[in-house]
Amino acid sequence: MIRSLFILISLAISTASFAQEAHSGEVIKEYGKIYEVSNPDFKTDTTAQFKVVFDVAKNFDNPSQPNKLIETAARFINMHRAAGIPAKNIQVALVIHGGAYPEILKDEFYNEKFPEISVNPNAELISLLANQGVQVILCGQTAAHRKITKSEVLPEVQIALSAMTALVQLQNKGYRLINF
Repeated sequence: MIRSLFILISLAISTASFAQEAHSGEVIKEYGKIYEVSNPDFKTDTTAQFKVVFDVAKNFDNPSQPNKLIETAARFINMHRAAGIPAKNIQVALVIHGGAYPEILKDEFYNEKFPEISVNPNAELISLLANQGVQVILCGQTAAHRKITKSEVLPEVQIALSAMTALVQLQNKGYRLINF
């Protein structure tokens, strides 16, 4: 009985340090809330290069909200800068394809797809990410299939031959793939 009580108290104490509210990061304050993790067992190498590419191929059921996978790039930047990694050591790319294609459309074209929404909720986020050096790359195959022209996409967006091409080229340059 005493042993069980001790285990329960130990569990409560060990998990209590993680029960907290997410807060805005210092780099992209409007997006990518983070949690503080004090004294993690797996230490963050603050001298390492963090080159990542996020494979973003889906959207979510609420077109009035930013795509959670795109916002993950903001969270990645915010949490690693808060951990002490210099901006020059963080390189991020987003490869957009498949069902996520509406997220990179200018407002008027987003509105054509979602008539109840006048502003693309991803536009500001993508602009803020691009201001931090994030590459936003649209699959050219998705663009061609969906009949999307360069004039319909946000100015920060680059169009590649394909998502596969962009993913391979970025990985060949040392980017690590993050795919949710």
